[in-house]
Amino acid sequence: MKKSEVKHIIITNEQAGRRIDNFLMRHMKGIPKSRLYQMLRKGEVRVNSNRIKQTYRLEAGDTVRLPPLYQETTAPGGSPSLFLLERIRDSIIYEDDVLIVLNKPSGIVVHSGSGRRFGVIEVLRVLRPGDRSLELVHRLDGATSGCLLIAKDNVYLRYLHSVLKSGQMAKSYIALVKGHLKKPSIKVEQPLSRNLLRSGERMVQVRDDGKRAITCFRCERLYPQASLANVELLTGRTHQIRVHAAHIGHPLAGDDKYGDREFNRRLKNFGLSRLFLHASSIQFKSPSSGREIKIKAPLPEDLQVFLNTYGS
Repeated sequence: MKKSEVKHIIITNEQAGRRIDNFLMRHMKGIPKSRLYQMLRKGEVRVNSNRIKQTYRLEAGDTVRLPPLYQETTAPGGSPSLFLLERIRDSIIYEDDVLIVLNKPSGIVVHSGSGRRFGVIEVLRVLRPGDRSLELVHRLDGATSGCLLIAKDNVYLRYLHSVLKSGQMAKSYIALVKGHLKKPSIKVEQPLSRNLLRSGERMVQVRDDGKRAITCFRCERLYPQASLANVELLTGRTHQIRVHAAHIGHPLAGDDKYGDREFNRRLKNFGLSRLFLHASSIQFKSPSSGREIKIKAPLPEDLQVFLNTYGS
């Protein structure tokens, strides 16, 4: 796999006025936003040979330097690209003899399928050929970032599955939702059902004949036309947070499936171009020692930068 060359782009009148971070997202698709902000911070991306902040607005005639990158997700021969391998390796935030925990980046699926040749689990198996029994303990949507558990053996996998099924694993998320929450804390108990619409799209909907689902939203901070919430899952249904949030009139920011298009469009002007949902922590009891294991995944830099801009 070849590394791309340095590129220099002259800004046109049509491109003038855009923020540099939004410009990069358009021209470097496939590169995680956290990596784009890192390039700005380290000076790998420059304008007129100068370092700039992510809030810099481009002017006609500016020369933007784009660094060489590994952008492919698949290398020749059908193996994961070096870029994807490094991305997953650098996302590991906890490891012991039986468990790996990642702060999964947004935009990377947990397993192959639906046109994706490699997900987190396939990449980890390439990185760890000696660990023959790596398996996903649970799943996260591709757009969701944060804590993802991978068991190293089948015994521990079965234990964690039993913990999940019994509701003894505490999972917390950070989400930005539309509007100001009407109460400091809201508990949503609405059954969910997966359905196939006439268009062929699979959607999760609130239905009386659905499976039991409980979500708790706690307001952490108010923003213009939005609330930052800590979200606790008491059950683990597909798209549960997204559907429950939309059901109570507070859809998630950046949600292109269940969200508000106009709200999402406004937030794009502040640099948000992904689902604002992050699995911030996970907690369960160790079967060997009996002690509580709590793992926290820091909020990705792109979401933190957005909040700083949106709240200023």
